[in-house]
Amino acid sequence: MTELAGWDSYYVIVGSAAGALIGLQFVVMTLIAERPPLRAEEAGAAFATPTIVHFGAVLLLSALLRAPWQAVMPVAVLWGFAGLSGVGYVAVVARRMRVQTTYRPEFEDWLFHALLPLAAYAMLAISAVAAPSHLPEALFGVGAAALLLLFIGIHNAWDAVAYHVLVNKSNSEN
Repeated sequence: MTELAGWDSYYVIVGSAAGALIGLQFVVMTLIAERPPLRAEEAGAAFATPTIVHFGAVLLLSALLRAPWQAVMPVAVLWGFAGLSGVGYVAVVARRMRVQTTYRPEFEDWLFHALLPLAAYAMLAISAVAAPSHLPEALFGVGAAALLLLFIGIHNAWDAVAYHVLVNKSNSEN
């Protein structure tokens, strides 16, 4: 489809970045796992796992939009399903953030682990609905959502590393 052809390079870049960051996240989590804090699993489900899910969503979107579709509706349905699934997953993450007792989330945590991901996944779902009548705008919505999820993942991965290296390490030394 000619509408998707203009986005090829964009999704090669974004998808490659997401794939590389997934690998890097696994390496970092492996290094951090050497000395996990008490109840780390509880906090990991709230703070670490979503980062991999967001990177995976970007990788999935990039693969879907690079495939040689014959029509826009099948891919729009798939990215819409990804958006709705993401909205549901963000609700699960928000619940996990509330009930875990390892760390008390601050506004920045709520922003980057709940509010911004919710906006990105909602944008995907809305773009899917808009695709049949407003395809160029819908494709910009998908691109913006993918980039937002990528930046959220980068922020959250860095935040987790900084917490474990600076805060958690200093607490374990005391």
